[in-house]
Amino acid sequence: MLFLGLSPESWAQQGTQPHSIKIEGDITLGGLFPVHSRGPAGVPCGEIKREKGIHRMEAMLYALDQINSDPDLLPNITLGAMILDTCSRDTYALEQSLTFVQALIQKDNSDVRCSNGEPPIIPKPERVVGVIGASGSSVSIMVANVLRLFAIPQISYASTAPELSDKSRYEFFSRVVPPDSYQAQAMVDIVKAMGWNYVSTLASEGNYGESGVDAFLQISREAGGLCIGQSIKIPREPKPGGFDKIIKRLMETSNARGVIIFANEDDIRRVLEAAKRANLTGHFLFVGSDSWGAKSSPILDQEDVAEGAVTILPKRASIDGFDNYFTSRSLENNRRNIWFAEYWEDDFKCKLTRPGIKYDLGEERIAQESQYEQEGKVQFVIDAVYSMAHALHSMHLDLCPGFMGVCEKMDPVEGSQLLQYIRSVNFNGSAGTGVMFNENGDAPGRYDIFQFQLSNTTNPGYRCIGQWTNQLRLNAEEMQWSGGDRAVPDSVCSFPCELGERKKMVKGVPCCWHCELCDGYQYQLDELNCDMCPFDMRPMPNRTGCRSTPIIKLEWSSPWAIIPVFLAVLGILATSGCILTFIRFNDTPIVRASGRELSYVLLTGIFLIYLITFLMIAEPSAPVCAFRRLLLGLGMCITYSAMLTKTNRIYRIFEQGKKAVTPPPFISPTSQLIITFILIGVQLLGVFIWFGVVPPHTIIDYEEQRPPNPEFARGVLKCDMSDLALVLCLSYSIVLMVTCTVYAIKSRGVPETFNEAKPIGFTMYTTCIIWLAFVPIFFGTAQSTEKMFIQTTTLTVSMSLSATVSLGMLYIPKVYVIIFQPEQNVQKRKRSIKAVASTVTSQLSQKEDKQNGESKSSAIVPDRSQ
Repeated sequence: MLFLGLSPESWAQQGTQPHSIKIEGDITLGGLFPVHSRGPAGVPCGEIKREKGIHRMEAMLYALDQINSDPDLLPNITLGAMILDTCSRDTYALEQSLTFVQALIQKDNSDVRCSNGEPPIIPKPERVVGVIGASGSSVSIMVANVLRLFAIPQISYASTAPELSDKSRYEFFSRVVPPDSYQAQAMVDIVKAMGWNYVSTLASEGNYGESGVDAFLQISREAGGLCIGQSIKIPREPKPGGFDKIIKRLMETSNARGVIIFANEDDIRRVLEAAKRANLTGHFLFVGSDSWGAKSSPILDQEDVAEGAVTILPKRASIDGFDNYFTSRSLENNRRNIWFAEYWEDDFKCKLTRPGIKYDLGEERIAQESQYEQEGKVQFVIDAVYSMAHALHSMHLDLCPGFMGVCEKMDPVEGSQLLQYIRSVNFNGSAGTGVMFNENGDAPGRYDIFQFQLSNTTNPGYRCIGQWTNQLRLNAEEMQWSGGDRAVPDSVCSFPCELGERKKMVKGVPCCWHCELCDGYQYQLDELNCDMCPFDMRPMPNRTGCRSTPIIKLEWSSPWAIIPVFLAVLGILATSGCILTFIRFNDTPIVRASGRELSYVLLTGIFLIYLITFLMIAEPSAPVCAFRRLLLGLGMCITYSAMLTKTNRIYRIFEQGKKAVTPPPFISPTSQLIITFILIGVQLLGVFIWFGVVPPHTIIDYEEQRPPNPEFARGVLKCDMSDLALVLCLSYSIVLMVTCTVYAIKSRGVPETFNEAKPIGFTMYTTCIIWLAFVPIFFGTAQSTEKMFIQTTTLTVSMSLSATVSLGMLYIPKVYVIIFQPEQNVQKRKRSIKAVASTVTSQLSQKEDKQNGESKSSAIVPDRSQ
């Protein structure tokens, strides 16, 4: 299998094509290079590849020579090599790479014997500690799946597929070239820098093209603001007219003039030809990957179509030392390269062996009698070999300190341990740039950006217009487009919207949109967004900003205020008349019989109930809000406290009369006033605690009048009293009201000639009905745009009606008698409490006897003459 030192003549005599190069050394590295192209059907290998094959392979041999002659790098240790040809085919490369793992496969030869019965002597295969290669991503993927099983580290010099960064599948794979994901990121940055947001993609079928476009699509999705019009895959073997169909598909989204292309040279050329046939010269704006780079072959005879194309190429440099090395190679001094004779024949267009003619070494020299240009990946091949050497050097320093040569700890080299040293290398490479690996085994991304320029330039061709090293640096002023135009052409899906309109993105196509007016309370924040105006503002007519919302309050001239004020004025006049009448006739029997002290208190409460209407309608301010809190519940509290004290007094007298003739306690006027003021004090205490916890202040409610049309939006100036606070403020008065009603019901049996129980009862029944009607009206309008007006009117009218019922039931009849029937307002003979109790008891006994059907003639008849 090995043909070291054989001449091309001997190769021809054997009729066998050599498959590997073996160089002896203390530590052996594997090498995988596409020395030959893919062969036709049934043949693994085709023609020799001079640049991508021989140049790259010789770069590894050159690097080994440099390392082995370096006294500071791996001193006293010689690196050897086993180099295989992949023939640009992944399956063939997989078969070849099994050579690297033979030494690690344990074979059972116990049943094998020689003819003399002795066990055979089988030479142990050379152990490979690491592999340099492969070139194509599909080949590297296939080989990496095998090498990981045997923990053999692998460093590629050209494989850029993003999926090789997945360390869960390819943990022993590293590379000195950046992955296509970096290239795709650079291309996304270029597209964004030119203001494009709508592009199409073209990819050659295969790992390179498809993974490159996939990376571009993923990064563009993550970055946002970039849409894909068409994403087209070019078949490996396109049918006739296939490229014309591709151009037609691209024109289906003609606004997507930018075309991102990850394709091989042949596909690029045929795309350009199809665009020219379709008379679309200057329409498409190509952004090409490193497969296009700065090559002239893809655009040959299609320069006018390719004009303005922006391409990307990993930053690299020509290695002068390699040029000197390679151009000095000849058939005499390069016998270790078993494929060099085949290269020589192809390079110089000659034959080294002919029937009957002895092989004769020619005098040709590379770069003199033939064209020579250093292949672009030579730098990376050298860096890959040096990465492996630096890792072995660091490993030797740690495991074999002070030891000359390979020590036991490195015999054999542990692959997993070597991988850690590979990932830790950091040195200046052959081009002077740093060589290092990230956690995924990838090299940093460094690219040059080129543009193919044809017009208005003395030297048509590719011009470097920027660089990308984790971020883009683009010289836009140096860019030039079709026809020499300096303005960057558009590649957009939709055009800008008018003022007050936002871009409504098309689902799934983030760079396409429809223009949509910002509605409701929104204004145009930027091109893509509408935002709500602050709660105290509404949008301007053109919706480019916000303006203050007008402030309103309940006006005295409003119909919602006129009716409550009218009722309150009437009530105040009537209450004032009653008070004046009672004062004027203070010593008359009717006034004294009604309980002058409690009557004045009760009338004061009724007056305050009417007065609160004016505070509820007045313009809110801190003092007004304070008086609202104080008087809203106070008037009702005074009224119903006095009324409750009255009914309670009657009830206790009524109950005491059943049991004894002695009067109940606390029925004197003074006691009644004390009880009333205690009940009123509870309300005042609660109000003052409220003052202390939350001082009264005004607020502007912008939610109450916020209709769909912002032109009618208004802020309502009001006191800081919520519906719940209002209910709590009135709740104590309602409790007094309900309690008073209960006592009125219990006292309904007392003779009407004796007390006010029945008028009070009727008053309380009517009041309860009023407030039961108030609740649904008040809370049922909570969602109305005129909530404040309705609730204020409802509350004030309900309070005025309550006060009017109390005034009309309890005092208007008395005032009528005092003024219009003065003859009834005369002194009658007094009756003691004892007599009253006897009378009440006798009447109750009569009622009980009648109910039982046992009326007696001896029943006590009340003496009304007393």
